[in-house]
Amino acid sequence: MSASPAPRPKPAPTSPEPATSHVFTISEVLRELQNEFPDLTASKLRFLEERDLVEPARTASGYRKYCAADVERLRFILALQRDRYMPLDVIKQTMDAIDSGETPEALPQAAPVGPREVTDEMAAQITGRIRPMSRKELRAHSGATRGMLDTLEKFRIIQADAEGNYSHHDLKAVKAVRVLARYGLEPKHLANIRRSADNELDLIARAMAPHAARKDTAARARVAESSKEMLQCLKDLRASIMDTSVEQLDKN
Repeated sequence: MSASPAPRPKPAPTSPEPATSHVFTISEVLRELQNEFPDLTASKLRFLEERDLVEPARTASGYRKYCAADVERLRFILALQRDRYMPLDVIKQTMDAIDSGETPEALPQAAPVGPREVTDEMAAQITGRIRPMSRKELRAHSGATRGMLDTLEKFRIIQADAEGNYSHHDLKAVKAVRVLARYGLEPKHLANIRRSADNELDLIARAMAPHAARKDTAARARVAESSKEMLQCLKDLRASIMDTSVEQLDKN
């Protein structure tokens, strides 16, 4: 009796062809992101490209083509800028590190290493940023008395907006003043801090004056980014000077 022929192996199932990724025009990118970033403009997208933060492909006619990864990368960059107030040069270093497979130290704990959105929870972890709050809420969050808030407003350490609400910056200021009060520094002693801040803002305004005269959107975006970068440099300079002086106290 002849052996029955061995069964033929079944052919391996073929994988379906991957669907073509969607390509976004610059207008479609704006529609995708403007709900989260209402101030985003085409000029800002072009500016980020000029700073080598995103590199969309180009059609033969020169039109930009953004892939889904480009859009997610932009979302991540814009969120770092909005939620962490990072200047673009620092964001560029962060993105270069991510592109190289590194985990940048600047990213918060549990931050996704890749083109993802910085969530409200992550932003709160980093900056303590919360929605605008009423005077009553400011008192509750900071533990300050009515009298302290009155004095801080008198010396322009905190300022309510047109609707009478306060920002997370005001909350940070009040908390800092409360700590300083433990060392005998009262709000009235901090008037020089406000004057010093005004002087630094004046330096930035004067440096930006030639550029601020231009009214096009791209120029305004550059002024905003450059102002943030200057502010960060002034903070670093001030901290360096003060750190050096405080370290001398340990040596005396």
